[in-house]
Amino acid sequence: MRLPWIVGVIAASKLVLHLAFAHRYGYFRDELYYIACSRHLAWGYVDQPPLIALVTWLELHIGGSSITSLRFLPAVAGASLLVLAALLAREMGAGRFGISLAALATACVAIYFALDNLLTMNAFEPLFWMGCAYVVVRIVNTGNERLWVWFGVLAGIGLENKYSMAFFAGGIVLGLILTPQRSVFRSRWIWLGGAIAFLIFLPNLVWNIQHHFPFLELMRNIKLSGKNVELSPLAYIAQQILVVSPVLFPLWLAGLVWMFAGRAGRRYRALGWAYIFTLVLLIVEKGKNYYLAPAYPMLLAAGAIVLERWSARPRHGWIRPAAVALILASAARLLPLCLPVLSPEAFLRYQSTLPFAVPAQEKNQFGEVLPQYYSDQFGWGEMTAAVARVYRDLPPAERAGTCIGASNYGEAAAIDFFGPKYGLPHAISGHQNYFLWGPGNCSGRALILLGDSGPDRWRDRCASVDVAAQLFHPYAMPFENRPVIVCHGLKEDLRAVWPSLKNWN
Repeated sequence: MRLPWIVGVIAASKLVLHLAFAHRYGYFRDELYYIACSRHLAWGYVDQPPLIALVTWLELHIGGSSITSLRFLPAVAGASLLVLAALLAREMGAGRFGISLAALATACVAIYFALDNLLTMNAFEPLFWMGCAYVVVRIVNTGNERLWVWFGVLAGIGLENKYSMAFFAGGIVLGLILTPQRSVFRSRWIWLGGAIAFLIFLPNLVWNIQHHFPFLELMRNIKLSGKNVELSPLAYIAQQILVVSPVLFPLWLAGLVWMFAGRAGRRYRALGWAYIFTLVLLIVEKGKNYYLAPAYPMLLAAGAIVLERWSARPRHGWIRPAAVALILASAARLLPLCLPVLSPEAFLRYQSTLPFAVPAQEKNQFGEVLPQYYSDQFGWGEMTAAVARVYRDLPPAERAGTCIGASNYGEAAAIDFFGPKYGLPHAISGHQNYFLWGPGNCSGRALILLGDSGPDRWRDRCASVDVAAQLFHPYAMPFENRPVIVCHGLKEDLRAVWPSLKNWN
């Protein structure tokens, strides 16, 4: 059966919607960082595998550095995901309505509107997870075990995109062990697929070994610092309902139950176990609520089958138009929360009407005016302009040896992106991969410092310290509204003390 034409209409509509509002605000903090990483292509980075830097490099060299260009591929990924959900539904036995409903439900997942609007790893991750799920379904239906090769390819590339690919792939392996499909482990093809995944991931593994596994050190530091908001199991599950959309909760829950209890669905029980395993692991590891988002298209596809068959009963025909209308109405209601269709001022009025508060992911997000994924798109250009004014006001002799130090990768990457038009030097920072890039030739004769809470901690290190400017943007993250400090005559050579400035958190 071919996919219904309406699937193409839904995919095209989602793509156009994202591109129409891609430039509504500004560059996202992580997007600026990935641009910086794309200028230092490597097989790994402190806080992510290498694929996102390569994707950013391609975006920059093919389409340019405009916001719309950078966000084109994430929008395409979002549109492709709903097509993949439709394919999953078809493969699991859905008819035309079930296939179309799976596509519509996936298109209307609340968190996907936010993730597919930004150039981050999270926009591409669902494609790798659901690509693997689709391969598993095809193997179950056809018995073609050669398809495990493609599972390995997708899992390997997925690991180069984000390490959490291992959670879902591991969940599928556990699901196979817990079901009659465990017999696949007698086939050489599944082991060949595993070997392919390992070989694709191997360059990043080697990089991590050479750099003493910085990602593990980063994760350990985050856990020890208590940086992230930790949720109880019930709170984590409740936030899953919220981030997917409360209206879609009955659909994906029905799909999960169908995989375990449905006569036709039990053959796909390995995917149900994969979801449960990943959910439990993220609860135990205190993962952020959106980490599980890539798993929902397969559950929505299964749920669409349940609803299609239930609504085919006599006198149940009204359920189909009612479900479609409810999904669309809910998506329209939640859309401004996830996609910047409103101005900041209009969004604040809209936000005040919501019956819930947007959950914070990290403790430094408390007190923000806008949700973090919006706030982190404001203030970068203004910050760079303020630093440029401070830089120009320095005496020429001192300016020649001045460096710009940032407290986090967002500030440093913004200086590197917006700074060239002001003639600013590249920024340095001890945060994340900026630490590995080092201080360059900066001796520290004079430093312009960003993101520091105040000048006091620098008084013993510098001949003199001045507060040269005060940053403020009403919609930026609160911790970015801090003074710009100038340290004149650093008493230590910055290159000598650089190891002590490492900040992986």
